Amino acid sequence: MTSNQKKLSFEFFPTRTPEGRAKQVVTRKQLSQFNPEFFSCTSGAGGSTKQGTMQAIQDILSEGVPAAPHLPCVGMHHEEIVDLLNEYKKIGVRHIVALRGDIPSGAGVGGEGLRYANELVSLIKNEFGDDFHIEVAAYPEYHPQARSAEDDINNFVRKVKAGADSAITQYFYNADAYFRFVDDVTGRGVDIPIVPGIMPIASFSKLARFSDTCGAEIPRWLRLKLQSYADDTAAIKALALDVVTEMCERLLREGVPSLHFYTLNQAGLVSTICQRLGY
Repeated sequence: MTSNQKKLSFEFFPTRTPEGRAKQVVTRKQLSQFNPEFFSCTSGAGGSTKQGTMQAIQDILSEGVPAAPHLPCVGMHHEEIVDLLNEYKKIGVRHIVALRGDIPSGAGVGGEGLRYANELVSLIKNEFGDDFHIEVAAYPEYHPQARSAEDDINNFVRKVKAGADSAITQYFYNADAYFRFVDDVTGRGVDIPIVPGIMPIASFSKLARFSDTCGAEIPRWLRLKLQSYADDTAAIKALALDVVTEMCERLLREGVPSLHFYTLNQAGLVSTICQRLGY
């Protein structure tokens, strides 16, 4: 199977040490063989990892790959955001992942500064026009803090109408959830590309903890099967690679615009999946 007509992108998180930075350079070099559309880098809410994110973005750009910093807006003021975007523009960033971000513990959404991602999208459009390609988040299995599925879809549509150019989804292991979400929002007039986010499975216990927090569903059969392998990492890896690769094959076959991989700063599993897909 050749999937080369579909682009790939890869997400990293900022590292705090020189060793971590050097390791990321090696990881990105490995993933550059797949001709990525861009590398993105996460950012802590309220600018908590701003320096690390900026460093990673500069590194990516220096390697000749387009870079897309995450910009979580909750609690940030208009001026702070404009200043940061001007910095990014100056170094050559043309792609922003616009997010609400995690609400700091003990703070409500109604505090000072911006509150929602659609406000951030509007700000970027109003201040910078088409200088940035604006990416937003989508939740096929719905945001864990959404009041209802309907409410979550309405939130997504608001972001698109504010000026988003494309979206990347939370990871999932049920392709039907993705296709249903796309059908639902297309019925509301959404016509931007919605790129599936793909999470390789390295450790079942870590994945289970993370999934419970972010609202991503691990299908019951897969959860029980992975649990049954206990500490047999080779068996977990073999099954996980098969499951994720088969899901990606179906997504590509049924016409997704591209694939976005959550790398967790590791190249091994992601590279194997991409190679299996024919890249």
